[in-house]
Amino acid sequence: MDEPFSATPDTAPDATSPLRSSGRRLRGAVANKLGVAILSGEFSPGETLSGEIAFAEELNVSRGAYREAIQVLTAKGLVESRPKAGTRVLPRNRWNLLDPDVLAWAFTGEPDPQLVRSLFEMRMVIEPAAAAMAAARRNKAELKIMRDALAAMKRFSLATEQGRQADRTFHDTILQATQNDAMVVLSASIGAAVNWTTQYKQRLRALPRDPIPDHVKVFDAIAAEDAEGASAAMTALVTLALEDTRSAMER
Repeated sequence: MDEPFSATPDTAPDATSPLRSSGRRLRGAVANKLGVAILSGEFSPGETLSGEIAFAEELNVSRGAYREAIQVLTAKGLVESRPKAGTRVLPRNRWNLLDPDVLAWAFTGEPDPQLVRSLFEMRMVIEPAAAAMAAARRNKAELKIMRDALAAMKRFSLATEQGRQADRTFHDTILQATQNDAMVVLSASIGAAVNWTTQYKQRLRALPRDPIPDHVKVFDAIAAEDAEGASAAMTALVTLALEDTRSAMER
């Protein structure tokens, strides 16, 4: 494992602690550390984690904070705890891979190529259909949000957090504009997938091409109430994003 946390058991971190500066509560920071370890393969499915006392001491946190972190991981399908049997990492098919936190943990290191492919396949199924529905159902307020998001993307670029936030807003608003409750529920997961793959592509170098014109084509079709055109434009956008991500992974 990495270096232990600086906080002492049963006490809050001081003002200079990384935990305080990051804005995470201690429980969230411990869950983050363990989640990254599981998603990176440091702990394999079926493996039993060290005992509560040993792990709390290794991480230099209270046993209570460790137990709460395990509860977070349990809720996300990563582990299960049983009396006497301990805490065991669950099979991959039990993991809630669409949870925004789980996606963040997956992209902290080198993401699993299978996961990346799965995310883009999910986007290819959902987003073109969502764009077509949005073209038929969007309202003026949603068009303004998308237009403003595009302006922010152009102003800040996708190399910045402001630009990526605008990108998430753009995709989220398309899902909101479908007026479909099931689609809307997926907005956080789609937004997280968009954010982390975009950020990942730029780790070693700038994006090989500007993806904003692809977003503009989607917006123009939605604004024109062209459902077929919106679907085609979104299909092209996701396809090109996948190609860029594959290129980044090969590097």
